[in-house]
Amino acid sequence: MRGDLVYLVQTDTTAGFLSQSARRLAQVKGRPENKPFLKAIARLSSLSAIGRVPAPFRREVRRSRQCSYILPNGASFRRVEGKHRRFVEKFGWCYSTSANRHGEPFDEGYAKKACDVVVESKEGFRSAKASAIWHLRKTKKVKIR
Repeated sequence: MRGDLVYLVQTDTTAGFLSQSARRLAQVKGRPENKPFLKAIARLSSLSAIGRVPAPFRREVRRSRQCSYILPNGASFRRVEGKHRRFVEKFGWCYSTSANRHGEPFDEGYAKKACDVVVESKEGFRSAKASAIWHLRKTKKVKIR
C-alpha cells in the first residue's frame, strides 16, 4: 500500500477519500492546496505527532465517537472506528475527506473515477450525516459543525 495514492473507502460516517498526500487529495477534490485536511488516526498514541489536546478535554477526546477536533495549533484529527480503522492502521494515519468534488454532493461514479484504488465492501458506499467538528481552545470548545 502506497501513501501517495488516493483510496476510496467507506468510512464510519460517509464515503471518503484517504491518502497520505494532501496535494493529491486537493487535486482530486478540486480545492485549494493550502486548505488543510483532517487526519484520520486509528490510535490515540498517534496524536502526539499532531499536537496536544488541552487538559480539560482529554477525557472527552478519549471517549468520543464520531467527532472531529481542531486543536489550538490548527491541526485537526478524528479517531476512526469499525472496518475503516483497520485500513487506517496499515498507514498509521491518513488525510481524510469526503468523496465528492469540493462543495458538491456525493456521486459514486465520480468518486470511483477520481480515486486510484477503490476499497469496497459488500455493503457498498453510502453518504450519511457528517460528524461533529469541535474547535478546542485552551479552556473552552466551540462547535464548528
